[in-house]
Amino acid sequence: APVAAQAAVAATGDGSQAATARGWGAVVAGDEFSKAGAPDSTKWSVFKGSGHAGNGVRSPQAWSVANGVATVSGDSAGTTGGMSAKFAQQKYGKWETRMRTNARDPEYHPVLILWPNNNTSPNCAEIDYAEGSTNTAQIKFFLHYACGGSNFQTTAAKTIDTTQWHNYAVEWTPAGITGYIDGVKTFSDTNPAHLPSVGMHQTLQLDWFPDGSATKPSQMQVDWVRVYK
Repeated sequence: APVAAQAAVAATGDGSQAATARGWGAVVAGDEFSKAGAPDSTKWSVFKGSGHAGNGVRSPQAWSVANGVATVSGDSAGTTGGMSAKFAQQKYGKWETRMRTNARDPEYHPVLILWPNNNTSPNCAEIDYAEGSTNTAQIKFFLHYACGGSNFQTTAAKTIDTTQWHNYAVEWTPAGITGYIDGVKTFSDTNPAHLPSVGMHQTLQLDWFPDGSATKPSQMQVDWVRVYK
């Protein structure tokens, strides 16, 4: 049966970072997006091919980096982008990402994901620590802990203005998984059976979920991605 969210969603903070509030120490990997142009190929593998669930196209040209910010754009035809980190492909750790969207179309969903290394996990592990949906005023956290779809996930949701910069974080330890927005805990799952059994890495995606209506071009921007031990 579906598992209910295991932590009450708290009010968000003032833009503070979980890393600062929780004393995570020094950054061990990540990207400040200080190199203009295409995403840094030493740090990212940019997706090229069909979009989420076969909808639309993920194109490297959807990405650009300028003024310390990475931007991924989705157009009216479903051409959008995603990329996965070559850094911090690790089991356990802490990730934090500063992200915002424009006043996006409900068909475009911004997603910050920890994805299994080598694209393989015996329990179909996936940690969506910030995922938008058709409700553009809400961000969700999903921990997928078994194969079989939505029957095997723990979730939480927070009403938030995603057009403003916010800091989204996930902490993964042998004791459980915790999610934060602006340094405030919004998600927790401490069931050992729900934890990924393989190493994971960061992905950044703007996914297209067409509903048959006209699609308005949309954007997701990322100021930085930081990983801690």
